[in-house]
Amino acid sequence: MTFVELLKPEAVKVLAGVSSKKRLMHDVAELAHTAYGVGANMCVEALMERESLGPTGVGHGVALPHARVPGLDSVVGAFILLEKPIDFEAVDRQPVDLVFALFAPEDAGVEHLKALALVSRTLREVSICRKLRANPDAATLYTILTEAQATKAA
Repeated sequence: MTFVELLKPEAVKVLAGVSSKKRLMHDVAELAHTAYGVGANMCVEALMERESLGPTGVGHGVALPHARVPGLDSVVGAFILLEKPIDFEAVDRQPVDLVFALFAPEDAGVEHLKALALVSRTLREVSICRKLRANPDAATLYTILTEAQATKAA
């Protein structure tokens, strides 16, 4: 699995003025709806339900919200860079500004876990996160994410 398979360029966005975790979940769901045609309300509900099990803020300003959603054929992602970090109840209690959401088919097995591992591994790289934070342009963010993996593979 690669970022190119997971993420469409139109599923990458920079947002200003997100005021809360719930608002962010709505924005992520709208982005997924626009890029992949999945139901936005369904995505919000699935993300919030998953968050109720435990926050997906993994630390160092990164959150990896994820959920299973009916109507998908494969695992897909959406990436948001927040201009102003928000409280996300992250494990290290630090505010979040890098958000990579994953949406998986209801019957996704190992593919969902592989995608989560790929994104988690990539966003643990301090240098990649630094590049993402320094480039508030959606096209550049997409390139950074898709090339990060290609560089590692080379």
